[in-house]
Amino acid sequence: MIETAFLGVPGINAWIFFGLSVAACCTSIVAMVTGTAGGLLLLAIMAFFFDPTTLLPLHTIIMLLTSVHVAVLFWRHILKQTVIPFLGGSVVGAALGAQIFIALPAAILQGIIGIFILILTWLPKIATAGGETKRFAVVGFAITFLGIFVSATGSLLASFIVGAAPTRQNHVATMGALMICSHVTKIVAFGILGIALSAYVPLIISMVAGAALGNWIGGKMLNRMQEQVFRTIFKILLTLLGLRLLWVGATGLGWF
Repeated sequence: MIETAFLGVPGINAWIFFGLSVAACCTSIVAMVTGTAGGLLLLAIMAFFFDPTTLLPLHTIIMLLTSVHVAVLFWRHILKQTVIPFLGGSVVGAALGAQIFIALPAAILQGIIGIFILILTWLPKIATAGGETKRFAVVGFAITFLGIFVSATGSLLASFIVGAAPTRQNHVATMGALMICSHVTKIVAFGILGIALSAYVPLIISMVAGAALGNWIGGKMLNRMQEQVFRTIFKILLTLLGLRLLWVGATGLGWF
C-alpha cells in the first residue's frame, strides 16, 4: 500500500513528493533561461494535487523562497529604483485583494491577465509609459492584487520589467526582487485569512531545494546565452502564455 501522507504531508505519497521537487527544479531552469513562465508552469503541475485554498498560498511560499535565491545570485543586477515603489503598491494590492479573496471568478482574472500580457508583449511602449516610480507602484498593486486570486502573475510583471531592464541579468535579478515584495505581502494576507500550511513544511523544504538547484543550473545557462536569443525566446513564450490564459479564462466562463 502506497503511503498517502509521506513525511506527514496530507494526501501526498513519496512519488508525488519527489516528483514535485523535480518539477520545482525543472521549472526554475525554465524561469532563469526565459525570464518568465516558471512559476506558472509549477502552478499548473501543483494544481493536479492540491485544492485552490491550499494551492495558492503553498505556491506563493515556494515561489517566495525561490525568488530570494534568484535575487541573492544576481543581486548586483537588480534595478533598485523599482523596488520601493513596487513594494508600496504591493502592500495596497494585498490588503485590497485579501478583502475579496473568494468573491471574484478566477477565470475572469486569468482572461484579463492574458489580454494584458499580449498587449504589453506586442506594444512594448505601453509598458514603458510614464515615470518609472509611478509605473512600478501601479504594477506592484496590480501584480499583488491579482496574485491573491491566481498566484502566478510573474508573466505580467515580466512584460513591464523587460522595458526597464537593459540586460537579461537585470531582468532576472529585478524579477526576483520584485516578486519577493509581492509574495511577502500575499503571505501576510493569507496569514490574516487564517490559512495555515505547517503540515506542508517538509514538501516546501524539498521543493525549494529543487528550485535552488534549478536556479543554479539556469543561471549557468543564462550567462552563456546571447541577449537577442533571450529576448526572442522571452517574447514567444509570453505570447503563448497570454493565449493560454485567454483560453483557460474563456473555458472557465463556459464560452467553449
